[in-house]
Amino acid sequence: MKCRFCQTPLEHEFIDLGAAPPSNAFLTEEQLNMPETFFPLKLFVCHNCFLVQIDEYKASEEIFDSDYVYFSSFSSTWLAHARNYADMITKRLGLNAGSRVVEVASNDGYLLQYFVEKQIPCLGIEPTEGTAAAAREKGVPVLCEFFGESLAKDLKAQGKQADLLLGNNVLAHVPDINDFVEGLKIALKDSGTITMEFPHLMQLVAQNQFDTIYHEHFSYLSFYTVREIFKAHGLVLYDVEELPTHGGSLRIYAGHEGAGRPISENVEKLLAREESEGMRTLEYYTRLPKAAENIKLDLLEFLVQAKKQGKKVAAYGAAAKGNTLLNFCGVKSDLIAFAADASPYKQGKHLPASHIPVAAPSFIQEEKPDYLIVLPWNLAAEIMEQEKGIQAWGGRFVLPIPQVKVV
Repeated sequence: MKCRFCQTPLEHEFIDLGAAPPSNAFLTEEQLNMPETFFPLKLFVCHNCFLVQIDEYKASEEIFDSDYVYFSSFSSTWLAHARNYADMITKRLGLNAGSRVVEVASNDGYLLQYFVEKQIPCLGIEPTEGTAAAAREKGVPVLCEFFGESLAKDLKAQGKQADLLLGNNVLAHVPDINDFVEGLKIALKDSGTITMEFPHLMQLVAQNQFDTIYHEHFSYLSFYTVREIFKAHGLVLYDVEELPTHGGSLRIYAGHEGAGRPISENVEKLLAREESEGMRTLEYYTRLPKAAENIKLDLLEFLVQAKKQGKKVAAYGAAAKGNTLLNFCGVKSDLIAFAADASPYKQGKHLPASHIPVAAPSFIQEEKPDYLIVLPWNLAAEIMEQEKGIQAWGGRFVLPIPQVKVV
């Protein structure tokens, strides 16, 4: 194995979560008695560039297929984040009807719909047919393809380079990060801006967010490493913002070398913080396994005790992170009765490996569980407010990350 950025042989393990099916490989009732394919979920850290990464055990074309069931628009918190971004970046860059916005991994049009409202020309690039179709229903034009250098050259040849080229939570999802970033460079106008949002590796380690590790995430990113990757492709990171989304994310701003943009003080400040945390030392990357093991033991102890006491436990959110957590802990449907989820694309199916059935949120009121584990903890405030009715029968919420806590 070699580093997917700098090709250095990978010798240092970051964490081993065993083996699991892809986190979004939900099962129908008929598939429950069929064999599932498990892939290793082991990460390595490169001692040269400090990119944390998984080997590509499962091809991205198999993960992001027509059955892919993640639709961004089912979170009101995420929609509000998208609208706020569209308002902010339109003003910051002076975007108008003569501009072009291109989003890589545009999903179901959750974000580009707000540029459509502003009558700013836009284009989504999305490899999964189901989400692309949903975006088109919102009036968002979509190319249903994987993004990379080849597609970027086609866009440039067609005169479709971007004034704003953006991608939220896609940089971690690409197996060939060099091809992807080179594509960004080609698809960007000389005066254009790239913004990318991705979970910050520093927060993953600090908050024990090992459940954000899954096969769809090929890379786990520090600001230092992302800057090195973009620099290698002739792109300069000229600003960065820290965001609360997904447990702590970064939004980077990039442009072509030589574009003459001043570098924000935010860049050097964040680089210095990462260095002070030890993120350029291998020792830093040995912390997570013990924390993950402690959460596993605490969650299992809670579930076993609840079972012995005759309590009913359910989960909220059939999220990928929840599947990583449950499968690492070895939890099955005997300990968690069901998982409620607002997405109709997941309802009626079963979680991979654990086989926990997925139901509509209304099922919570019918079954009245004693405990509701919030698996997408990054949306805990939204979910706990939405489901506060469980308090009527004495139900309580359980937050599993950064440590197991009953609230």
